[in-house]
Amino acid sequence: MKVSSSILQSASKTLDKYAQFVPKSGVFPKGYEVASLASGVKKSGAVDLGIIRNVNKSQKSSAAAVFTTNRFKAAPVLFSKKVLETGSGEGVDAIVVNSGCANSVTGELGMQDAGKVANQVNRLIGRSDGTLLMSTGVIGQRLQLDKISKGIDTIFQEQKFSADFDGWLNLAKSICTTDTFPKLITSKFKLSDGTEYTLTGMSKGAGMICPNMATLLGFIVTDLPIETTALQTMLSGAVNRSFNCISVDGDMSTNDTICMLANGAINATKIDENSEDFAKVSAQVTEFAKQLAQLVVRDGEGATKFVTVNVKNSAKFKDAKIIAETISNSMLVKSALYGQDANWGRILCAIGYSKLDNLASLDESKINVSFIATDTSTPRELKLVSNGVPQFDIDEARASEILSLPDLEILVDLGTGSEECQFWTCDLSHEYVTINGDYRS
Repeated sequence: MKVSSSILQSASKTLDKYAQFVPKSGVFPKGYEVASLASGVKKSGAVDLGIIRNVNKSQKSSAAAVFTTNRFKAAPVLFSKKVLETGSGEGVDAIVVNSGCANSVTGELGMQDAGKVANQVNRLIGRSDGTLLMSTGVIGQRLQLDKISKGIDTIFQEQKFSADFDGWLNLAKSICTTDTFPKLITSKFKLSDGTEYTLTGMSKGAGMICPNMATLLGFIVTDLPIETTALQTMLSGAVNRSFNCISVDGDMSTNDTICMLANGAINATKIDENSEDFAKVSAQVTEFAKQLAQLVVRDGEGATKFVTVNVKNSAKFKDAKIIAETISNSMLVKSALYGQDANWGRILCAIGYSKLDNLASLDESKINVSFIATDTSTPRELKLVSNGVPQFDIDEARASEILSLPDLEILVDLGTGSEECQFWTCDLSHEYVTINGDYRS
């Protein structure tokens, strides 16, 4: 089959656009090995099965997770929750991820399939209950167990595990569906005493993205020793200000899972909630999670713009978050941003119908709304509403310049307190409909 030159040119432009977000090298935490391959589940023949395992046996690993709040939770979500509850978050030494099939809304048979995959890996790592599962892809289809089981055996029998950059990058590719680039970040951090530790994170997601959480899978691993309850507190707090602050299209999936493993492979005192470094590490994990979550929005299906919605000076953080999320989910706001139309009325409208518990944070006479330029051009701030009064003499030419940028910021100053929330979203383009109109084909 011949491929048209226009399709090839489009694909080339997409690769160029996202190349800056794909790392060329990295540093990775001690005590982990990863592997991936194409099991044949994906019709394209792309890599679709990955495993990460902890090989540090000096102490028990700690695990924590945040799962979707969708009522129809997928089998891997229910299975992984049970694993964490049974072992109180200790002793998780493997995560299996697959793309191409979500194993969601598959009933008891789906749970049995999930158990078979996990038990196969458990036997191979010598554990009875040490494997978490993540699946993504089409809802309502059962796993192709023959292909996945054969793939797992191949990974272990042929010793495909590695700890190098290519191994980690290929693992990130194994969970991609409509993603246009693998999402992998890694960095070193320091404790108060100068001890270095490493965080590595990866995620997938491009559509069906909206809290709580989104159609995304992700995990963060570290070689730092962290007590399980402290790890759960860290991760929950980080997700609340990162993966629960992103939106592409206002839809929530059945499979969303963000988990974190800490294997204690470096020589450091185990961190608990009373440790001197607890707050510092929590803040580092949160900022790390924000970077990872923002990559999901940058890869939003059909997106042409990355948009930061910054709501500040709110009486309550909860209110700031609700307002930021409402603006981010507005199809009218997103369409206007795609069309580079400075239609601030849509932003104000979204603020007005935000489902706040009360109006403690919202005083119409104090609200300010602006577009903020993200490049070096001036003036940086273009005021749209000042102390509740619309600016009728808006510089439309300047507005067009700001809205033509690939990165945009909408600033909402409520003027009723000191709490702040940032939300990350994207515009809504014709391409989004095209992608989702034939997702299963």
